[in-house]
Amino acid sequence: MSTICETTLRVRYAESDQMGVVYHANYLVWFEVGRVELLRQLGFSYLEMEAEGMHTPVVELQCRYKHPARFDDLITIRTRLAQMRTSLLRFQYEIVRTADGRVLAEGVSVHVVVGADLKRTHLTEKYRQALRAAAETSEPAAPSCVTAPDTTQS
Repeated sequence: MSTICETTLRVRYAESDQMGVVYHANYLVWFEVGRVELLRQLGFSYLEMEAEGMHTPVVELQCRYKHPARFDDLITIRTRLAQMRTSLLRFQYEIVRTADGRVLAEGVSVHVVVGADLKRTHLTEKYRQALRAAAETSEPAAPSCVTAPDTTQS
């Protein structure tokens, strides 16, 4: 089992329609939030990777919607690295309503590692080591990965 990063946020009004139901594309944005926080938990940022010439564009994305998230729900994004190769990363996600633990959506994203020239390349040893450890560990998420709900926007 791999490291699971849990990130919590509150659904903002702008993310929902007039019925208070979250627009489907926002789940994909939340996947990105979880992925970026997982990298941060591992000791580096995506910005740092980019500065070192490595980018990880999405090449495949899946999302299964199970129940609607609604305006003002507190949600938890659970992210884990399911598969890692020298130039390919596969992340899995669960979006859960924090109040009742109900799984709202599940997803997968696949990323290839490319350089600034957009040609496929390999992760450097620094990133390969951290990501390999995250993919293989069976320990629960580190507390540093849990983020406070964003309550600054309504």
